[in-house]
Amino acid sequence: MQAGGGWGAAFRQLAAAVLITLSTSALAQTPHVKIGLVLSLTGPAASLGIPARDTVALLPKEMGGRPVDYIILDDASDTTQAVQTTKKLISEDHVDAIIGSSITPNSLAMIDVVADGQTPMISLASSSKIIEPVDAKRHWVFKTPQTDAMMASAIAEHASNHGVKTMAFIGQADALGETFYAEVAKFAQLHHITMVANERFNRTDTSVTGQVLKILAAKPDAVVVGAAGTPAALPPKTLRERGYKGVIYHNHGTGNRDFLRVCGADCNGTFLPTSPVLVASQLPDDHPAKHLALEYIKLYETKYGAGTVSAFGSYAWDAGMLLNRAVPIALKAGAPGTPEFRGALRDALENTKNFADSNGLVNMTPNDHIGLDQRARVIAEIENGKWIYQPR
Repeated sequence: MQAGGGWGAAFRQLAAAVLITLSTSALAQTPHVKIGLVLSLTGPAASLGIPARDTVALLPKEMGGRPVDYIILDDASDTTQAVQTTKKLISEDHVDAIIGSSITPNSLAMIDVVADGQTPMISLASSSKIIEPVDAKRHWVFKTPQTDAMMASAIAEHASNHGVKTMAFIGQADALGETFYAEVAKFAQLHHITMVANERFNRTDTSVTGQVLKILAAKPDAVVVGAAGTPAALPPKTLRERGYKGVIYHNHGTGNRDFLRVCGADCNGTFLPTSPVLVASQLPDDHPAKHLALEYIKLYETKYGAGTVSAFGSYAWDAGMLLNRAVPIALKAGAPGTPEFRGALRDALENTKNFADSNGLVNMTPNDHIGLDQRARVIAEIENGKWIYQPR
């Protein structure tokens, strides 16, 4: 009996081991969902891309019951590199979706590639031109950060409420600077604010003295800096060094600790329109983004330390959450790695309704590939290395 019992126990153990092996083998053979990320991890925009990369570790390991592979590539803050890495992700890695790039010029350069590859892309950059108008190419493109139009309207509204009558602009000499200026000028006019100067600088410039002197000569009540990442600290520092006493506004591309560190005390008393994530704990309890923003902050800071969170990580988090919602729907149309799955994934993203994320409430349509409303942006004041929520 003991021998028989021993053989029975051994058989049961062997059967269980076979089942586990078969299960593991089946899981390994199940097509994985592949998500590629094109991020600015080096170069002038690294302070935007690194928080997004760090957020990937917090994203779901499975979506719709399928394992997820995240493939992260560095575009080095360069448009050519962004195009090359996007082509690699589509043609060699056969990804089902792409998140990125971190900056506007790179995201714009990627549109043709993702459209040709019929692969949905969720940009982490600001310009509304990335998703507007939703033509045959932008049919495949979405974004999570607030548009430059949303943020420019917040600046103009705040400036008007604080008595600003004249405004100057200094921005990057690229797509971000150009598109942000256009929106700032449009909303300034709507609020009866006169634009008196319009200057540009390059991300790699070490001096903007000439541009600032022209701005000072125009004597504006306020100056808007249309730049992202740590390069955006150069204009406000130069303005303060030259004795400017007016109001300074930043683009929302400055919502990270590296910018605060580089700008230092020169940014005290300046303002920026930003993601609710930066001031989540200060928001009223009925704000649609507060609860999920606090959840994201807790996850991020538990892993990376107190005070490490930035808006740019939250945009990657929201992109991941949008895909997490869309993947189970797309699986009904086909398996990962197929054109049917990618097309259904795109359709599911476009039909996102009443979906709360860390920046607001998302309601996308065929003509709106961001789906956020005006509650998704707030005004914050920088004071001693902190963002202070400014209720309207």
